[in-house]
Amino acid sequence: MFPVVVLAVVAILAHLVLHDAKLHLLRLPSPVFFSHSHHPFFFRPRLSPSLSAQLEPEAPVCLNPAPFPTLPPASRPLTMALATETTRVVSQFDFSDQDVNTHVREFLQQMRDGLEADGTSISQIPTYVTGVPNGTEKGLYLAVDLGGTNFRVCSITLNGDTTFNLTYNKVAIPKELMVAKTAKELFAFLAKQIELFLREHHADRFESYVRRRKTGSTPLGYRDELIFRLGFTFSFPVKQLGINKGKLIRWTKGFDIPDAIGKDVCALLQDEIDRLNLPVKVAALVNDTVGTLMARSYTSTGKHRSILGGIFGTGTNGAYIEKTEKIKKPIEGEYDTSTGEMVINTEWGSFDNQLNVLPSTPWDKALDDQSINPGFQMFEKRVSGMFLGEIVRLTIVDMMKNEETSLFKDLNSSFNDWGTTTNISPQSGMFKPWGLDSAIMSVAASDNSPELSTLRQELENTLLVYNPSLEDAQAFKAVANAVARRAARLSAVAIGAVALQSGKVDDPEEDVLDVGVDGSLVEHYPFFRDMIYEALAAIEGIGPAGAKKIRIGIAKDGSGVGAALIALVAQRMEKPGDFLRDLRKDIKRSLDAMPGPGEEPVVSTTALAVGGAVGLAAIAAIWWTRKR
Repeated sequence: MFPVVVLAVVAILAHLVLHDAKLHLLRLPSPVFFSHSHHPFFFRPRLSPSLSAQLEPEAPVCLNPAPFPTLPPASRPLTMALATETTRVVSQFDFSDQDVNTHVREFLQQMRDGLEADGTSISQIPTYVTGVPNGTEKGLYLAVDLGGTNFRVCSITLNGDTTFNLTYNKVAIPKELMVAKTAKELFAFLAKQIELFLREHHADRFESYVRRRKTGSTPLGYRDELIFRLGFTFSFPVKQLGINKGKLIRWTKGFDIPDAIGKDVCALLQDEIDRLNLPVKVAALVNDTVGTLMARSYTSTGKHRSILGGIFGTGTNGAYIEKTEKIKKPIEGEYDTSTGEMVINTEWGSFDNQLNVLPSTPWDKALDDQSINPGFQMFEKRVSGMFLGEIVRLTIVDMMKNEETSLFKDLNSSFNDWGTTTNISPQSGMFKPWGLDSAIMSVAASDNSPELSTLRQELENTLLVYNPSLEDAQAFKAVANAVARRAARLSAVAIGAVALQSGKVDDPEEDVLDVGVDGSLVEHYPFFRDMIYEALAAIEGIGPAGAKKIRIGIAKDGSGVGAALIALVAQRMEKPGDFLRDLRKDIKRSLDAMPGPGEEPVVSTTALAVGGAVGLAAIAAIWWTRKR
């Protein structure tokens, strides 16, 4: 009888232990795969959240669970307070379908204003480019790209079959040159990079060109053989006065060199190129959005040409094809009138600087106040990758100041599902202006795991937030997603307005409206294009059917191949006598470099020999003419 009683007692105890253990397996968090928690009688294993998330608790739920290790009651109001505050903050970035349509109407009006007069928010700058490529163009061209923190020098071979070969060097712009006292300092640096590129990648041709130029080539050879045509991608607002002439209106993206305002940027670069005696002619001034449009048109294999080139990266801007009859303001300089069209550089980054309709949260205002150009580029400051991270940072810092939310800090380790104490280093980028890189927003958007482990690790690695809790990560993710979603829907406002302006949305013969885009947001931010399409479908006059017609495609190397294509267009526009002007300019510079009175002239043996030969040839020609 006694053994039977013992066995029964053991069986009952085992059943209770195993049942209680199963409940704790599903409830107890731990940062390790298996660990142990103490019980008055037994030790039992508990699973990490990553494994427990895969299990479903069995019904019925225990009505009298163990009192540990659940969070203490004091922590619950903090978690609720953080969730409530996050909801309040996120709601300020809401951008409804009605908001989208209000902005589209205002955008269209400001586009029309820009076509009628200068000095408007959307500048609508004529580019003198009156056609787009079809993929059959050929040739070797140079392109340089000054559009942000880097300077890129490229050589592009157009193969004539919608393909191209590109070689490039890229160098960071020294920060001191971005705010230099004179434009010469910056443009001399750019010209030097062009020289280094030619010596590295085109050494044979470069040295041959230099030798022929020094010894005096025939005018025809000087024109057709010695000069690299260069497309200058200059991604800042300019008043364009010709295909290779444009005066800087203002700097953006961290540049501030007052000396350059109002000057012809092509001439500034050409002067420094000529000082180095480089065989390069700045043939075309190109905005990166125009280059994106040209590149997309060249590489697209379909029958439909692109209507818009857009940039959504460090900055944002767009260029589109407009009917010249709609351009009411005077267009200075010559251009081809036969096509009846011209590419327009919108400079839409400054859309609604007056804040007639643009959303403006306290953090948008704070960002604008601390920027180098308060009151300008207001659309760009809500859309471009350069500013999104700072909006998130300013928002999170404000939330951290609220003691009730306990964001990124806790006083009891049991508040954290990882069982550790959260704190943030005083050296964190969170406390430094522009210290939060927008790249972490992509991490937040892509991490959809139950524990947000990747985002939490990224917060620790990049922002020195040690052991962030799940609630901390959820709050950060919600804010980052809200800021990005608003940016995507604002991007749709610009794309949708241009589509409507083109008049092709309702055209039954246009089954595809091709849009070429470039930039880190559209290329790397998860679901950014999906959010754009969602907003496009809500626009009156486009709707779901029209949104399906709009094809948004990535245009790679727009600032390179696009600039090369416009340099090709510029070369075709050159007149037979243009080379003489360039030759006279070189002769004048050579004469200016000659030694003055009292200085010893330095003449090379080669120069003497060439001069003598030219002189003898001239005398012989005169003698022969007179004899005849």
